[in-house]
Parts: sequence; structure tokens; C-alpha cells
Amino acid sequence: MSDTTEPELQEPSLDEQIAAYQREFRDLDPQVEQVVSALGRLNRRMNVAYGRQVAALGISNAEWEVLKTLVLSGAPYRLGPGELAKRLGLTPAAMTHRIDRMAGEGLVTRDRDENNRVRVIVELTDEGRTKWLEAMRMATDFEEDLLQDLSGDERGALGEILIRLLRRVEHAQPDAGGRLTDLG
Repeated sequence: MSDTTEPELQEPSLDEQIAAYQREFRDLDPQVEQVVSALGRLNRRMNVAYGRQVAALGISNAEWEVLKTLVLSGAPYRLGPGELAKRLGLTPAAMTHRIDRMAGEGLVTRDRDENNRVRVIVELTDEGRTKWLEAMRMATDFEEDLLQDLSGDERGALGEILIRLLRRVEHAQPDAGGRLTDLG
């Protein structure tokens, strides 16, 4: 019996990637490429870690996004489906499907607005808030571990630098989503 499983391909190191890029594109600034490639890889790996954490809680990344959006809306953690869809960049149909699933799991309720019987309100349940809080605890532990080697000053400086980069991207690509106007 032969093993037909192919070995997992290893991603090249950043140095190997930059050397390959420089070989093919001589105008490449290796410092810029190091920063951008490291940020991209860090983002991918953090997204995988966060996905594993919420999966351990029995929710999906998509459901986490809805819980987070409701919490960010402030108490009493209620929004209409249209507003949720807009904030998450989803179609109304996709949002309806997500709300149906989450209501079935007890994470949110969907009721008619008492002041406007045509309008539906989606509200975070105690179970949904508990899942959100546990995900936040897990994320906080992960993030503290990630930044453990940086001093408070280094964390502050890194945060400021990343916010400057984020603002530059947002200015250049205002339609790319995720505008964070509250960054002060």
C-alpha cells in the first residue's frame, strides 16, 4: 500500500520571497516588501487563530461578526437587519440567512419593532453576549501573548504606525470597506 498523500508545501521564508521578487523585479524596495509581506502573513495567521477560537465556541467567523456588530451598536444591542447588512457589507438576503441561523442557535432574537410593526429588530441574547465575551477573553489572551516581547512604549509606537498606514490605505481606497473613522 503506497502513501499517495502529497507533502504540504511550505511557504517560503520572507527572505526567500523577497529574494525571488528582487530577482524578477529589480525595482523592488526590500524594506517595503518585508513590512508589507510580514503584515500580510501576520493578518492571515491571526485570522486563522481567531477562526479556531470562535469555532471552539461553536460559532463561525460570520456569526462572530454579527455578535461584534451588535455589541458595537451599544446597549441594548439591537439593530435592524438592513443596518446589520450595511455595516457588514452583506446583501439583505445573506443577512437574513445569517440571522435565521443565529436565531435558531439562540444567539440573537428577531422580533417586530413595537413602534413600527413593519420593521424587524435583531437583538443580542444573553447566550450571544456570553459567546461574544468568551471570544473576547480568548482573543485578549492570544493578543497579549502575541505582543509579550514588546514594551509598553513599543506597543504604543507600533499601534501609532499601523494606524498611520491604515489611514493611508483608507484615504487611497475609501471604498475598500472597514473605514475606521473612530481612530481619533
